[in-house]
Amino acid sequence: MWDTLVAARSVVAPIERFDASDLPVRFAGEVKGFDPAEYLGAKESRQTDRTTQLGFAAAIDALADSALETEDPGKCAVVVGTGMGGITSFYEQCLVFQANGPMRVNPRAITMIMPNATAALIAVHVGWTGPNICIATACTSGANAIGEGARLIRDGSADVVLAGGTECAVSPVGIASFARMGALSTRNDHPDQASRPFDRLRDGFVLGEGAAFTVLESRDRAMARGVHIYGEVSGYGRNSDAYHVTAPARGGIGAAACMRLALADAGFEPSAISHVNAHGTSTELNDAAEAEAIYEVFGGDPPPVTSTKGVTGHLIGAAGAVEVVASLLALKHGVVPPTANFDEPGDGILIDVVGHKPRAVAAGSVLTNSFAFGGHNTSLVLTPVGAVRA
Repeated sequence: MWDTLVAARSVVAPIERFDASDLPVRFAGEVKGFDPAEYLGAKESRQTDRTTQLGFAAAIDALADSALETEDPGKCAVVVGTGMGGITSFYEQCLVFQANGPMRVNPRAITMIMPNATAALIAVHVGWTGPNICIATACTSGANAIGEGARLIRDGSADVVLAGGTECAVSPVGIASFARMGALSTRNDHPDQASRPFDRLRDGFVLGEGAAFTVLESRDRAMARGVHIYGEVSGYGRNSDAYHVTAPARGGIGAAACMRLALADAGFEPSAISHVNAHGTSTELNDAAEAEAIYEVFGGDPPPVTSTKGVTGHLIGAAGAVEVVASLLALKHGVVPPTANFDEPGDGILIDVVGHKPRAVAAGSVLTNSFAFGGHNTSLVLTPVGAVRA
């Protein structure tokens, strides 16, 4: 993942998982070569949606990496963010119903479609009986899951939290709906150039799929276990524009307020931030509003800004979690990955967007943003291991 990000190598390509020839947009950021049976077995794979399969795989990988041993299951929590849940299965089962009647619908259809399926499946497999929460705040879902997971640690509700996001909205109805809304790029002839956050020629976002999970525990607990710490969730802010179901508030005022909440929660001044991992969707309105918000919060000399979505496309409910991982990797290497396909800033984009090649930055924290349809805003401040406060 890191090599792909620093090379600004877009993973967007023509859709392979289904026939998209009749769709207005025929490309996406798909996860290639994924076999859910390696994690779930053949039978359970047939009984779960791809959103759940991707999320379960990422969660189990994160858990294996954490070196957890014997834990009190009642003090172990799962928090999963997803914007749409099993939309792929919903679409497929509607086709089955229409073609073959009600008695041919999969008896597991409901448990494949329900948004909390991933959280439930993880808990069943690992035997954790603590808080089990599903968050569906559209494109902020994954970031909210990690922020709320950190709050469970802070308030003593859990000792360990498996938190992240998962999404697979790359389906015929998902593509068609976003395209009809006018939200998607239509660069069918050059899909790898379609996602271009903050660029003058941006014409919409690119739908992607994927999942990312983190294992959260208190700093003292992690240090006592002697495990590798990727970073600290130092600050968490969330609010609402309360403005419009799809458009951001004018001037990015809600986004700016959210970033300030995260900085205040961390006890940081803006100068503590070494770079911003922007929401940066590649749409006209979002990028302009977020750029205004970043400029407002950081003044006339904002830190370097990057958008992971130039490489991955927009993973909707999983985006925030994947971008937390990207931000932590950036902190580890002391490098801001470039924004893929960023050549020239659009009108009013006055921030310092990193393009073309990686940029080394001084040690500091990263602020990562997620903003969503419905006006949901989430910002997280992540601090590298070397700067974890004693």
